[in-house]
Amino acid sequence: MRSRHLAGVAGLAIVAALTLAGCGSDSDGDTASDTAPTTGTTSCTYAEGGSAAKEVDPPSAQASESGQVAATIATSAGDIKAELDADAAPCTVHSFVSLAKQGYFDATSCHRLTTAGILVLQCGDPTGTGSGGPGYTFDDELDAMPKADADGTIAYPAGTLAMANAGPSTNGSQFFIVYGDTRLPPAYTIFGQVDDAGVALVQKVADAGTDDANGPGDGHPTTPVDITKVTVG
Repeated sequence: MRSRHLAGVAGLAIVAALTLAGCGSDSDGDTASDTAPTTGTTSCTYAEGGSAAKEVDPPSAQASESGQVAATIATSAGDIKAELDADAAPCTVHSFVSLAKQGYFDATSCHRLTTAGILVLQCGDPTGTGSGGPGYTFDDELDAMPKADADGTIAYPAGTLAMANAGPSTNGSQFFIVYGDTRLPPAYTIFGQVDDAGVALVQKVADAGTDDANGPGDGHPTTPVDITKVTVG
């Protein structure tokens, strides 16, 4: 299994946890999606990849969500409210909604916090190792991304909700919340926005620091962020 990570400016690599769903891309496998229903506007492919950290069914092959989808991530540190952008990232939102409704995120911990170079909190891995995923992968949705600057990065503003990954089109279940303006390559699907109160909550967690397990300012948050439930719609 590969860890899903974020690569920052000037070659800064966040290797362990920010990598999103870790085990996803070990195998191309067969398509792991259901037969498409008659409703919906976007066809999605969810391919078998890696072993599931928690048993779930793959999403249906047709994304039925549209517009802005409300989501609440209830955690031990407080509720984080977000709007998921199903128009910009339909297959990503469809997967997130499917996982949430199946309780995949319930009783999991946000396993990585970075407070230097990039400012993000990463969640969505039931194993808490940075290598766990749902047993399937899906493609990036980057069409709406701005062109990278000369240094190869773009701005990910505070409040951005995006997918972590282990390379191109290896999305699974791990996602990250940007709590302070951060520059990263345009390689991470942005699928929503956390509200100001949620950003402030994550900032408070960040102010308490990390255990530096992966280096200075990079590790498990000192203040645990344990997800009790994710609700959508």
